[in-house]
Amino acid sequence: MLWLYLLNAAFLITHEIDAAYWQEWDLFGLPGGIQLFLALNLLIVLVVLYGQQALVRGRPAGTVMSWVLVAGGLSAAGIHSYFIFSGDLAFRLPMSVFLLAAAFAVSLLQGAALVDAWRRSR
Repeated sequence: MLWLYLLNAAFLITHEIDAAYWQEWDLFGLPGGIQLFLALNLLIVLVVLYGQQALVRGRPAGTVMSWVLVAGGLSAAGIHSYFIFSGDLAFRLPMSVFLLAAAFAVSLLQGAALVDAWRRSR
């Protein structure tokens, strides 16, 4: 499960780097521009790293953060797919699409692994 966490985290964090290129704050109408975007992403990265450490140590917070990453990957893919199919020009480069598709696929695998681990623990 750790490798799925790391892979999903890498795809989602790299997506956030890509999001800075596309000025995602404008896409979502967020105030504060790049300054707020960077501050939010600093917090996101800290929480993701905390979750990784919790997972390694077998703490319940690791499982919770694993589910947060699953939700993040599925949400990112879904929300950006909506914008793309609505005609928005952002996130259409091949690497942008790859990151979203990869986060979606890994999120499905990670979610399945979490459900399997839960079933085995009962």
